[in-house]
Amino acid sequence: MKNVTSFHAPLHPLDSERQTFGCRYTTPEFCAKNRLPKVCALVRADKICLAPPYLWAKQFRKLQAAKAKPE
Repeated sequence: MKNVTSFHAPLHPLDSERQTFGCRYTTPEFCAKNRLPKVCALVRADKICLAPPYLWAKQFRKLQAAKAKPE
């Protein structure tokens, strides 16, 4: 189950450096916390992932900066 575009998708209002709305892994099946109750977006009713990819904080800041840039 490839999810290649999710890591680069625009930010959701519930995204932060420490959590994501939905899974941001490009290959969720390789996430060590895949389907872990209370942690994984794939099993939580609110779709929040509390264990985003290691590089997510850097990507979050990059997406946030791009969003703030005037077009």
